[in-house]
Amino acid sequence: MFWDNLAVAANFFLEIAVELIVLFIGITFLVGLIQEYVPDETIKRALGGRHRILGSFLGAGFGALTPFCSCSTIPLLLGMLNAGVPFASAMAFLFASPLLNPVIISLFIILLGWKITALYFSVTFLAAIVIGLMLDSLGFAAQVKSVAAVRGCCDCEQAEDAKSRVQRSARFAFSLFRQLVPYLLLGAGIGAFIHGFVPTELISSIAGSGNPFAVPVAAIIGVPIYIRAETMIPIGLALIEKGMSTGAVLALVIGGAGASIPELTLLSAIFKRKMLAAFVLTIITIAVAVGYLANWLAL
Repeated sequence: MFWDNLAVAANFFLEIAVELIVLFIGITFLVGLIQEYVPDETIKRALGGRHRILGSFLGAGFGALTPFCSCSTIPLLLGMLNAGVPFASAMAFLFASPLLNPVIISLFIILLGWKITALYFSVTFLAAIVIGLMLDSLGFAAQVKSVAAVRGCCDCEQAEDAKSRVQRSARFAFSLFRQLVPYLLLGAGIGAFIHGFVPTELISSIAGSGNPFAVPVAAIIGVPIYIRAETMIPIGLALIEKGMSTGAVLALVIGGAGASIPELTLLSAIFKRKMLAAFVLTIITIAVAVGYLANWLAL
């Protein structure tokens, strides 16, 4: 029995690990190219002085195209705020950036299907816009600390010829891959263990669609256990195959990716406590809403 389970786990690990590695390198290269042709300063200029609704829409859109590490997102957010970008636009960018980056969306499509991905993207994108506008209307702009702008880790002098852009994009992809491959393999390994050894009945009873509290619990648990979204997705796939509801898995990923401990630590240097609490509550609310909607639609 043990060896049969081990063989199943090993097969799952190899399939998922290879798929994730190929996807990650290819998509990250494309993200690098996007960064080359849409630099940070262009984003700041595009968002400045816009109508609040249009600016929030653009903020969420730019957030969906940005890198997926807090190392880049948080300095860029700070630069936006110091450059006078409207608060609503900056908040829409902040909420969308960790949840809608191209790698997460592409992995969702490949591993979970386009229906789940479409629901995830549309609800999260709309929520980023609406919540950014709400926080602005409620006066949360006053909750931003006075912090000097920091140069992002990916910000550098760049040549303009196409060859240099492609070379930098390739270096970006492989550099990020070297940093994150342990997390990809860790996620595949945990997912393989769940797939091969954790009883289906256990997952179904705790986090199946029959448990009405599975979604909010998963959203809250996602915050402290989160490693990276690229790690959580293969784990989520294994959990779904073992009987965890799709909504609970989405809530787990959103809660962790949107309000991870490292990101909250960085944001605490920018936001006062009231704004930080509102940020966490908002992420959990989005996670729960998407999770229940996915279960209700039986995706």
